[in-house]
Amino acid sequence: MKILLVCAGGMSTSILMKKMLHYAEGQGWQLEIEAKGINDYLEVCKRYDCILLGPQISYQKSNVLHDSGMPAEVIAPADYGIGNCEHIFAQVRKLIPEQF
Repeated sequence: MKILLVCAGGMSTSILMKKMLHYAEGQGWQLEIEAKGINDYLEVCKRYDCILLGPQISYQKSNVLHDSGMPAEVIAPADYGIGNCEHIFAQVRKLIPEQF
């Protein structure tokens, strides 16, 4: 499973990325994940199965869907804020069910 996290600059998603990697390891899942800023994500997005957006750039969702042509969703603000990996991976499961 390969997930691209995108936020305004890639910094806050880097923190979430570490939590998600730890959670996935505990579940026995193989996970590749990267955090990028909205200005840089198009360079790498095709290497991933889906894109998760930080809530601070939720207004970019339609642009990301159009420009990338990939499954994408905005992480719920409460889940993003506390790093609720269970809920975040539930969103991923809806985007790429074949990976679970």
